[in-house]
Amino acid sequence: MGLHILDFPAAATVATRVEVVSRTGSTNADLVRDHTLDPGAWPNLSVLVTDDQTDGRGRRGRTWEAPAGSALAISVVLDVSGLRPVDRGWIPLIAGAALTRAVAGQLSAPLGDTHTVRMKWPNDVLVDGRKVCGILAEVAPGAQASIVVGAGVNTAMTAEQLPTPTATSLAVLGMTVTPSVLDTLLADYLAALGELVGALLMEDGDASRSGVHDEVEALCGTIGSSVRVHLPDGTELVGEAVRIGPHGELVVRNGVDETSVVAGDVVHVR
Repeated sequence: MGLHILDFPAAATVATRVEVVSRTGSTNADLVRDHTLDPGAWPNLSVLVTDDQTDGRGRRGRTWEAPAGSALAISVVLDVSGLRPVDRGWIPLIAGAALTRAVAGQLSAPLGDTHTVRMKWPNDVLVDGRKVCGILAEVAPGAQASIVVGAGVNTAMTAEQLPTPTATSLAVLGMTVTPSVLDTLLADYLAALGELVGALLMEDGDASRSGVHDEVEALCGTIGSSVRVHLPDGTELVGEAVRIGPHGELVVRNGVDETSVVAGDVVHVR
């Protein structure tokens, strides 16, 4: 039957507005459009959600589609008017950290501490090294003080429905995915998102003073890993990811040289 607003009582206590649609092409495209047309109707921490998204969008223009009912698509408005543009690079990483927390909480409840949940820089969520969630942050046109953060979580997807061998889902990991599970997942994600963005705003964008830098770095499985980074100019950088820089950049060491990566696709080299 699909999801209904009444399926999200816990999330409704955290969000300023929750809207559920039975089916759409892209929750991010919808929310960017609607926020642009009427910003006042979509205040900070408003959320649009569906479990039937037919034209999801990822980083670098990628598109993806999941079978109806197999994944949860979430888009959230964040007011970043208190942040300098240079500090807004933390927003996708904060979203990744918040969803890492939320997924870990769901898996630990019924399954015990049997899975490792980590974030892959800049904002994928991995369980046991396999992708369960991807995130895309977009600036709403004409509203430079607002960012729409979209996330797609593989929830009830079967092993046969997984898009790649490196993906997973909550169901494949052994969870029974119910509306209550989805509600708690969304509520936990929104609470962590609000907490971390709020902390960054309280410290005027200083990720170190706010604790955001330490939180993201602690949850990021990329740190300490051997990586291959596919850079936007078509070149590759191979080395060890050693830390996250002051503005959310990934610092990669190759021999004695260190390079700060602002954008790129990271592969963890096993």
